[in-house]
Amino acid sequence: MSAFTRHVAASLALVFGLSASMATASQVRLDVSMAKPTLLAKKKQTTHVKIGLTGFKMENGGNRTPVNVSFVLDKSGSMTGDKIAKAKEAAVAAIQRLTKRDIVSVVVYDSTVRVIVPATKLTDRQMVCDSIRRIEAGGTTALFAGVSKGADELRKFLDKNHVNRVVLLSDGLANVGPQSPSELGNLGASLMKEGISVSTMGLGLDYNEDLMSQLAARSSGNHIFIEKASDLVKIFNCEFDDVLSVVAQEVAIDIQVEPGVRPVRVLNMDAEINGQRVIVKMNQLYSQQEKYVLLEVEVPATRAGKTLDVAEVKISYSNMQTKTTDRLSSAVSVNFTDSVAEVEEKTNLVVLEACVLQIANGQNQLATVLRDKGDIEGAKRILIANGKYLAENGKVLDSKLLQLRYIDNVYQAKNLEGTEWLKTRKQMRRLQFADSVQQSY
Repeated sequence: MSAFTRHVAASLALVFGLSASMATASQVRLDVSMAKPTLLAKKKQTTHVKIGLTGFKMENGGNRTPVNVSFVLDKSGSMTGDKIAKAKEAAVAAIQRLTKRDIVSVVVYDSTVRVIVPATKLTDRQMVCDSIRRIEAGGTTALFAGVSKGADELRKFLDKNHVNRVVLLSDGLANVGPQSPSELGNLGASLMKEGISVSTMGLGLDYNEDLMSQLAARSSGNHIFIEKASDLVKIFNCEFDDVLSVVAQEVAIDIQVEPGVRPVRVLNMDAEINGQRVIVKMNQLYSQQEKYVLLEVEVPATRAGKTLDVAEVKISYSNMQTKTTDRLSSAVSVNFTDSVAEVEEKTNLVVLEACVLQIANGQNQLATVLRDKGDIEGAKRILIANGKYLAENGKVLDSKLLQLRYIDNVYQAKNLEGTEWLKTRKQMRRLQFADSVQQSY
């Protein structure tokens, strides 16, 4: 069966297996596309497959998925003054957006960890807000234990029909208990298996951005660098825009690459590649937001006029509106030609933009590694070359995002030394993370 025939069959199965309103109003949209659906003949080459998932539109706020959220707040000594004041204000503002259907817990940590609001349905909003307002700062930073305790509170009401989220705020280095990025990353991966995600908010210039971004990435949460405490309320609101718009959970992407085609790597997310099979998992999809996976594949030399099946994609997810497990599938193929003009004419510019972004993101990460090793000139050369690559493709593709990343790379190349480096590094890690997982804020 050809890729086109399988795609039609899958589409018909979807249409006839669901009501018309269900298929249009409450289904994740799956879009599987090739960056270059037509390739030059008689030449082995690599190209990219984009698997895009877009959450359906929530009809109204009343139908949103209830949340089970634990606020885990750093109250170590460095949080005194405006930081702790704004942190409490931001947490209270987030509480105001929740309803009696939601479950809330509040954990604070310094050298020790304390639960100030055990997991409970939000029937007494005033009590929760008053408990938050009484928090005072002082002590060291037991970050690992704080996240673990927040997860413990979530487990009291852990339910696949809730959005189970730890929201972590810290301004300092973890200096009590496990402290390395790998240890926190492993904690995140373990929590993801339970359906728990962790969003990490790093405040100021003294926290470990590698630790915070790994914890978020491996649990399928968000990560953000907050330079000023005055931005905390705005950032908490952005986070809860996502939390309150989850339409799908337990998302599994299963890519079966056809014989003769070799899966090389996934550019932007953690993936398991086993022979011809590629597996990617996510905790959540948000309403009207796209998350995508970019798979690089090597295709064999093929004669002009031929069509080659590349991959079949199957996805499954828990639909938070219908409370069902939904499955979708699609497939892609490539055609071959002797005409360079035809290859260029058929190029998918939207997919190509994503490819350029993720390739440049990989180079930006490499520049960070070189700078960490003390090779400032090497890092600078990569960032300058990367900026040129982004600028050229941004112009050709008329992409504002690529042009913006060009500006970012130029700025970063100029600020690899001195007092600006701490800030620059956090900005780099934040953008690397956001571009990899298509974070909306």
